[in-house]
Amino acid sequence: MIRLRLFGRCRIYHDPVSPVLRAPAQIGWEAWFRRIDLVTPQSLKGEELLLRTRGWWTVEPKEVAEVVKKHGRLIVGEEGELMVEFPDPKAAEALSISLKERFGDQVFLSP
Repeated sequence: MIRLRLFGRCRIYHDPVSPVLRAPAQIGWEAWFRRIDLVTPQSLKGEELLLRTRGWWTVEPKEVAEVVKKHGRLIVGEEGELMVEFPDPKAAEALSISLKERFGDQVFLSP
């Protein structure tokens, strides 16, 4: 398996940025008549993390996800970084070409 980070151009500063999941989301519960002290940590999946870039990147993340799905799988790496996992180097190269054709220099892969 090959894993590469997915970067997009920042809408404001135009430098390459990639989302990183720092901590799992914490979901708590409230009832009408009592407070429930249960908190359930939920990690985001790769596509969910990518969709959180909406408004941060110069391109629409949903469109990026559609292109990525044709060649690899969006995942969250061990340190929370957004990555694309590929079965072989040819798939990585094919995605890189597709991203360039569709988004120019606005979305790209990096080790």
